[in-house]
Amino acid sequence: MLSGNPAMAQADTIPTTDMIWSWLKAVPDPEIPVLSILDLGIVRNVHWRGETLVVTVTPTYSGCPATATISLDIETALRDQGLTELAVEQQLSPAWTTDWISEDGRRKLRDYGIAPPQASAEKVPCPRCGSTETERVSAFGSTPCKAAWRCTDCLEPFDYFKCH
Repeated sequence: MLSGNPAMAQADTIPTTDMIWSWLKAVPDPEIPVLSILDLGIVRNVHWRGETLVVTVTPTYSGCPATATISLDIETALRDQGLTELAVEQQLSPAWTTDWISEDGRRKLRDYGIAPPQASAEKVPCPRCGSTETERVSAFGSTPCKAAWRCTDCLEPFDYFKCH
């Protein structure tokens, strides 16, 4: 269950779920690396099943190309902490929603230049200047979960993280 991590060997204890959650907070989303997988709200549960740590993840959508990478990144991060018995399981129901993105995650998106999801996409505020004088350029952006927008005040293009 545990290996080579000196901190864990000294403590000679099983890591608490709070420790696991803190380790997962450092795992970035592969498509938007400014966000952690916890910021996105895709980690649903962390628990022990006997001597195996089980991390339950809900992908942002069923065809998300980053799902396998996220699972591998979770395993790598936890193995780096000395855990050897791991399982990353997918939970598809309830389906992930952008409502699960944390407030800190929304702030990070804005700071990164991506407009966070909002209930109405009529007037999406520009993440650069804050203006609501914006227009959608395309329903599709740099990834399937984003749309391309442009600010008509500062004239900068930006991605909008679509609600779903």
